[in-house]
Amino acid sequence: MQIEPTELPDVIILTPRRFGDDRGWFTETWNAGTMAQAGLDLPWVQDNHSMSAVVGTVRGLHFQAPPRAQDKLVRCSRGAILDVAVDVRVGSPHFGRWVGVELTPENGRQLLVPKGFLHGFVTRAPMTEVQYKCTDVYAPDCDGAVRWDDPDIGIVWGLSGAPVLSAKDQAAPLLRDFKSPFVWGQA
Repeated sequence: MQIEPTELPDVIILTPRRFGDDRGWFTETWNAGTMAQAGLDLPWVQDNHSMSAVVGTVRGLHFQAPPRAQDKLVRCSRGAILDVAVDVRVGSPHFGRWVGVELTPENGRQLLVPKGFLHGFVTRAPMTEVQYKCTDVYAPDCDGAVRWDDPDIGIVWGLSGAPVLSAKDQAAPLLRDFKSPFVWGQA
């Protein structure tokens, strides 16, 4: 497993090794023992799988607040996405900054988005499928979002037209109106 840092500390790219032959390839997307040796001892409890039919579908920027905050390990198993993490930990020197990583089945990359970060993605191919692991189960009373096109964050989504959005994402507040439940340096 290759582990790469991003511009935001704690957000990392994991690229599993692939073992190929004339049938195709095999990869371990997560191995608890190997990852614990690398300092990533995460208790995955829920796996999610989404499909977005249309190019330019934006999902995010989402979070789940304490006490049900979630770390996420995101991968794209069909199509292509720009996967985005935004630091919203109060007191962080990187508060409001974002990082985006292209995830595709071909590059095999996964993005680890820790607690304290907003998460979102935009589809770059039709019929895109995204799978991600979470360290806590979905809790509707802890679910929240920040506006995907917040000018203070300034994410460059690479859209060529209007995005496809959920009602929740259309109504999400701006970062300046968001009281973050996350504090830098606290688990």
